[in-house]
Amino acid sequence: MAAAAELQGKYQKLAQEYSKLRAQNQVLKKGVVDEQANSAALKEQLKMKDQSLRKLQQEMDSLTFRNQQLAKRVELLQDELSLNESKGKKNKKSGEPTSQLSQEQKNVFDEDLQKKIEENERLHIQFVEADEQHKRLEAELRNRLEVLEMEAAQHQAVVDGLTWKYMDTIEKLQSDKAKLEIKTQTLEREAKDCRVRTEECQQQLKHLHSDLSSRLKESLHIISEKVPFNDTRSSQYNALNVPLHSRRRQLKLRDLAGQALAFVQDLVTALLNFHTYTEQRVQIFPIDSATDTISPLNQKFAQYLHENASYVRPLEEGMLQLFESITEDTVTVLETTVKLKSFSDYLTSYVCFLRKILPYQLKSLEEECESSLCTAALRDRNTELQSDMKKLTAVFEKLQTYISLLALPSTKPDRLLRTNFSSVFTYIASSLHGFHGVMKDICKHYNQKAALERELPTATQKLITTNDCILSSVVALMNGAGKIASFFTNNLDCFTASQSYGPQGGVEFINPLSAECMLQYKKKAVAYMKLLKKVGVGSWINWRSKSNLDTQQRTF
Repeated sequence: MAAAAELQGKYQKLAQEYSKLRAQNQVLKKGVVDEQANSAALKEQLKMKDQSLRKLQQEMDSLTFRNQQLAKRVELLQDELSLNESKGKKNKKSGEPTSQLSQEQKNVFDEDLQKKIEENERLHIQFVEADEQHKRLEAELRNRLEVLEMEAAQHQAVVDGLTWKYMDTIEKLQSDKAKLEIKTQTLEREAKDCRVRTEECQQQLKHLHSDLSSRLKESLHIISEKVPFNDTRSSQYNALNVPLHSRRRQLKLRDLAGQALAFVQDLVTALLNFHTYTEQRVQIFPIDSATDTISPLNQKFAQYLHENASYVRPLEEGMLQLFESITEDTVTVLETTVKLKSFSDYLTSYVCFLRKILPYQLKSLEEECESSLCTAALRDRNTELQSDMKKLTAVFEKLQTYISLLALPSTKPDRLLRTNFSSVFTYIASSLHGFHGVMKDICKHYNQKAALERELPTATQKLITTNDCILSSVVALMNGAGKIASFFTNNLDCFTASQSYGPQGGVEFINPLSAECMLQYKKKAVAYMKLLKKVGVGSWINWRSKSNLDTQQRTF
């Protein structure tokens, strides 16, 4: 039904779009027709103007011909006038009446000639004006015709584009319609199959319900007759029962422990390198022990740093023991994670080591600042590193405190309430991010310090190499801290969810002793089930019946 409604909605949208495009197409067609009619009218006007121009041209030609005739006649009259004048001089006395007559004729001819000349000038001016007007009108009409033709071409292009878009849309809609029809048929078949399977499942559910109801009555009857004591009613006794075992959960926890072990190993390697190269630096700067005696403070500091492996390597060993204690067959919660206490003790020992070397580290940096080789910029970097080392020790103290709290449920469960487990995990994640932030500051400041010392005139190759090694170990520590902080934060839900694992019907383990007993019972249950599979259920029933019969006989 939803698919049909969606299809109907699409059809309505398509019909609206089609009507809109059709209306636009009609408007554009009407505009093209009007422009074509206008263009035809302009062409007709241009044709009429051409005819008028040809008519004027013919009139001009006739006037020119007439003017030429008049000019010839004027020349002829002038010749006759000249001839008459010459004759008049010869016959001056005898020809006074004749001269008067010729003079009158001359006046007539002059007037006629003047009129023709004026008429000729007037016609010439009209012809020039008409020619200019015709040319101007022709240019305007041609420009307008070009504009109209361009607009008509644009309108035609728009019409063609809309037609192509319309056809493409129709093809696409037809294709979508065919696909939707096929999908609708498929969904109808699936709905029909689902209805059939639903009816079958309902029938199976009825059978299972009736079967389970009969089994429940039978089980309740057997329990009421055969089970004299129900240990699940007491939380203290129920804590000794074997909980439901989730193999997938154990594999997940073991995988997380393996990842944590890899991160701790990287951190241990980086810490060993950092302390070792720091020891080498103390012995060569500001005074090289190969050429002179270093200060008693740096001698003591180098001695303590030389012992770093005895404090750092146990961290890896403790994490390895914790990883090996989490197997596929164990039940891993804080109450059963006994090896976490060993790792906590090793971390406490390392934190004590950091507290012991911190004053010497701060004094050693002060001694560098007092050296004549130390510049103002180096003093600022040393001051920043002093603050960073204090923060680093404080971060490790926080981690040691929270991890020691997590180790309490397996040793002293009354010291930490289960409601606080989640908060402790959250604080550990926050402290790991703080550790990453401190290492970024140390990396930044030590990089600047190494760059400044490289520019010192007395800087030896040994000092430069040692600084590079320390910087690489600091970068490794920074990357390792970032990885383990992200790992812990991303899996925080899994760590907090692991607290509530316990026997069915109970909320928690009462104490570590009950957790240990539970694990022993679990091993016995596994061995018992293996024995059943090995000897067979029938043999076991016969053996059990015989054992009960012997018990009854001894009782009687």
